[in-house]
Amino acid sequence: MPRPASAPSSASPARGPDAAASLATLLLAAGLLLAVLAAYLPALRGGFIWNDAEYVTAPHLRGWDGLGAIWTAPGATEQYYPLLHTAFWLEHRLWGDWPAGYHLTSIVQHALAALFFALVLRRLAVPGAWLAAFIFALHPVAVESVAWISEQKNTLSAALGLAAAWAYLRFDGGRRGRDYILASVLFLAALLSKSTAAVIPPALLVALWWRRGRLDGRGDVLPLLPWLAAGAGFGLFTAWVERRFIGADGPEFALDAAQRLLLAGRIPWFYLGKLAWPADLVFIYPRWTVDAGAAWQWLFPAATAAVVAACFRLRDRTRAPLATALLFGGMLFPVLGFLNVYAFIYSFVADHWQYLPMLAPIALAAALLSRGLAPLPGAARGAVILGLLAVLATLSWRQCGRYRDLETFYRELIAANPACWMAHHNLATLLRETGRRDEARTHLEEALALRPELPRTLHSLAIIAREDGQRERALELDRRAVALDPGSAKAHDHLGVILRELGRPAEALRHHERALELDPGSADAWNHAGMTLRDLGRDEDALRRFDRALALSPGLVAARLNLALTLSRIGRGDEAMEHYREARRLDPRLPDPEAAAPR
Repeated sequence: MPRPASAPSSASPARGPDAAASLATLLLAAGLLLAVLAAYLPALRGGFIWNDAEYVTAPHLRGWDGLGAIWTAPGATEQYYPLLHTAFWLEHRLWGDWPAGYHLTSIVQHALAALFFALVLRRLAVPGAWLAAFIFALHPVAVESVAWISEQKNTLSAALGLAAAWAYLRFDGGRRGRDYILASVLFLAALLSKSTAAVIPPALLVALWWRRGRLDGRGDVLPLLPWLAAGAGFGLFTAWVERRFIGADGPEFALDAAQRLLLAGRIPWFYLGKLAWPADLVFIYPRWTVDAGAAWQWLFPAATAAVVAACFRLRDRTRAPLATALLFGGMLFPVLGFLNVYAFIYSFVADHWQYLPMLAPIALAAALLSRGLAPLPGAARGAVILGLLAVLATLSWRQCGRYRDLETFYRELIAANPACWMAHHNLATLLRETGRRDEARTHLEEALALRPELPRTLHSLAIIAREDGQRERALELDRRAVALDPGSAKAHDHLGVILRELGRPAEALRHHERALELDPGSADAWNHAGMTLRDLGRDEDALRRFDRALALSPGLVAARLNLALTLSRIGRGDEAMEHYREARRLDPRLPDPEAAAPR
């Protein structure tokens, strides 16, 4: 008998719950984005800090040939993360040098990472998936990764890596080839944004073991072998780049096996402590003295081993603690001290290094909390959860304020970690550039007291001494800087400037030429070499140096003026006047020669 037209079809009851679930997911995703935007609103008013200039695309990489170099020339960017730097290349076309645009991009990437975290946990049927996502999204430990523009490598890689994990779990459920291809493309994109995405495939294996209690070689391990190989290869390549191009080598990294074991045992406890009680977060924490002879330091690896052993013994009753320990420790592996990381020169720990690893303990905590709150009435559960998230959001809001501008950033860092020589040095550079030389000198002397014979600090003190007219003192300081770091192009170039001013141009030229060998892209060094050649009477050679300086930096007024002066010296007055007019267009404070001419 035919069904009446008004009767619902047999498929209708299935669509209702699905539609409601989809709507709930959309509402939660929108709420997540709004919560992140609200918590990180102060970051939108922040500026560029510390090494952002090395990540926001450099002038010589902003063209199409620069985009090619990003992919084909390791060393063209600070780290070989070509997809990340392609993203920055595109962002520069959108935002130029407007910091808020970059901050907004980081915030959205962080929200996407939190969203895919929730989707991954839901695929794994972990209780409290959305609660975990909101905790991750609003936890103040994440502020360093989101409010610091350079760390888009964290937010972009995490968003892509978690999307890859979600797509892979879809593949695991249905074994559709298109899901595997999508997951693999996303994983490769995450790797090309930051090599720590290599932890994603082993993390997936742990998650699958947690869900099923076993791993099947053909079904579970084999599909992830290409991912594991790609992750290992790119991780090793990044370690080589850290040594070759960034400088993660030398006495600061000469740790023996016992010291590395002590670090590996202590670092996870530090991070867990900051997750549980996110107070006194510092951009650069004090660098630990790792002493294998101090018995108390062995308590950390002993406690780590005891906890892992206890989790292993519990695995037949519950696999969650062991899975969490494996995920947390495995994701931290690249920064546990077994591999050299350049930032170890400042500290062995940093908040942004646990951006991915903290997902595992947050997931466990959210699952336990959601189950613990289950007996409470709905209103009470909501109040507890909203209270927790409000506290986290408030702490993140306050933490974002430390990234407002460079001076605030360094002063806050020094207040929290007075022994941070890098902060003293960089604040001094900023103070000198804004005319506060006396205060700058004080911070440089503090940096030198904390880190004696540091070449960059000696060079900065030499710059101030020269500006104060103390050329002999500046000469002594720069000679010490060059002796300690013969590869410093800036120190060689500045030493040449001082020698020229002291009337020793032949000696000065040797240092300028060495500076150009070390850094042929320095427009200032080409300009200074030209001035010294002019003092030596080699005007034609000087002209070529000034031309090269202007080719590298057309807006360099000093080089434009030097070119005009040299052309005038050799009788090419019309050309000289043309370059002087261009210099005056760039700097209207220069006198107008036509107005000054007699009438």
